[in-house]
Amino acid sequence: MNSSDIAASLGRLTAPSTIADPYPLYDRLRPVCPVKGYSDYPPGTVPGQDDPVSAWVLLSYEHVAQAARDHRTFSSGDPLQEASSAPTLMLVNHDNPEHDRLRGIVNMGFSRKRMEAEAPAVEKIVQELVADLGPEDVDVMENLASVLPARVMVHLLGLPAADADRFRRWATAFMLSADMTAEERQASNEELAAYFVEKVSAMAQASAAGETVPDCLMRALMEAEADGEKLSIEEVIRFCITLVVAGAETTTFLIGNLLYNLATMPHVHQRLKANPALLGAFIDETLRHSGPPQRLFRIATEDVRVGEADIKRGDWVALFFAAANHDASVFPDPDKFDMDRPNLNKQLTLGVGIHHCLGSALAKLEARVLLEGILASGDDVSFGGSFPVPQTASLLNHGFERLVLRFGHSQREAA
Repeated sequence: MNSSDIAASLGRLTAPSTIADPYPLYDRLRPVCPVKGYSDYPPGTVPGQDDPVSAWVLLSYEHVAQAARDHRTFSSGDPLQEASSAPTLMLVNHDNPEHDRLRGIVNMGFSRKRMEAEAPAVEKIVQELVADLGPEDVDVMENLASVLPARVMVHLLGLPAADADRFRRWATAFMLSADMTAEERQASNEELAAYFVEKVSAMAQASAAGETVPDCLMRALMEAEADGEKLSIEEVIRFCITLVVAGAETTTFLIGNLLYNLATMPHVHQRLKANPALLGAFIDETLRHSGPPQRLFRIATEDVRVGEADIKRGDWVALFFAAANHDASVFPDPDKFDMDRPNLNKQLTLGVGIHHCLGSALAKLEARVLLEGILASGDDVSFGGSFPVPQTASLLNHGFERLVLRFGHSQREAA
């Protein structure tokens, strides 16, 4: 590729057609990367109000994994997001030593034991959702994929169940997955922040007054302590916001992609019905093959050489985790969906190093319980009467805006 071809290809990274199916362009650009000139917006900024960044593009598995693990050289601090009107996220935009301090405290509240204890609540929500599925057309993005994470999240945080409907709108606005004006996005971000300021402050005041506060993740985050340190109320608020916009949004798109794979690969569906123990591999291969998170930005803290590129201190760098997952040198025949790959644990969708996704266990729990419910309740998952509509607003996440499916229930009907 000559310089004009490279520039044109970098420009197409933000095109709706690329966002819908980015992998062919990743393959075209990978041999010349790292290369500079990709212009886009970090999550939490407001296009039309904030300026985009111009970044180096890292697409190979080696380069992406190297940068993701080297958190000292490639900072997660995001001055644009911090200066934006949107709330600053917790952990995602923190470097050490602050990151480890915060994560050490958060781990006390957001523990694996607590996540495992959520299984019955997730199962109950799934049973209610699956009971409504049938041979009629259903947009699973609106009625299933976005509903489950939101309902789980409000339960986890001890919030009113009726508030779940607002979480999806707030998340898509913050994560740039919805096509909105700058004014609409800013208003949504302000509403999200105000909501958690109110809820967290009210719970803190009730606890300080000696009132009984129900056990929930919000209370656990307030009470969590590590090495004598606790989170401030402001930090609890920002962590709750992070859970909603980063956790719920990613899980929504993951569920949609899992269901799409069931509908398009009946042979895989049948393998899962015959052996549900393969669900873990199915989820992991979906995360590799069509995982929602596509890229995150970092900033170089010093001059560094990556491949043949000399990246300067202060340069923005875009780590394309999804492109790394399609690097044929690590995952042969990467476009093929193969649950039997021996190295599925090497996929980078949920991050690597200190920024490995804190909510990965919860996301996988929700996905597994939902799939178990679908496998147990029917024999068929197929497309409905309209074509899938991919999300094309932002390259940050890969998934569907609309996905209409039908669910067969021959077992129930035969009974």
